[in-house]
Amino acid sequence: MGLRLPEYVRRLFSVPQMDIDYTFWQMLYLCFSPSRVYRTTKYHRQTKNQWARDDPAFVALTSYFMAVASVAYAIAFHRRGFQFFEVILYSVLVNFLMAGSAIATLTWWLTNKYLRVDNAGSHNTEQRVEWLYAFDVHCNSFFPLFILLYVVQYLLLPFLLRPGTYDRPSIFHEPRS
Repeated sequence: MGLRLPEYVRRLFSVPQMDIDYTFWQMLYLCFSPSRVYRTTKYHRQTKNQWARDDPAFVALTSYFMAVASVAYAIAFHRRGFQFFEVILYSVLVNFLMAGSAIATLTWWLTNKYLRVDNAGSHNTEQRVEWLYAFDVHCNSFFPLFILLYVVQYLLLPFLLRPGTYDRPSIFHEPRS
């Protein structure tokens, strides 16, 4: 099965070994053509006999982008001192890494426990879902969401927070007398 997490974490701190160009390519195509990313993952499976990325650049860049977006939100909402760092740490550690790890662990366990096909009597090797692949699926699905909720929403903040945006009378409510 091989979790390989220590090697993955070790590579996280070795920036020259990361394939940044390929990671940017994946991020771009996750937003516009996710099927191409799946196809390259499928080719990766055929050549390296693993589904998961062996390069932690995607996690590193997503964490970096989240930190930058969190700094922008902290500045926009006038957070100072500890609150400033709390916004950054909460978004990167809790929203992305911890929630993603919990979701990846749960889906990894469920797929290996209940969704595997038993190959009894077959000459095939046993297939199991790798935990890192479950985490990669989380990362792949999180990135377009990050673009919408962190980037696009931030760009729309001047319109969303403009005075009078939400206090207009609604056609669904009766006027008060």
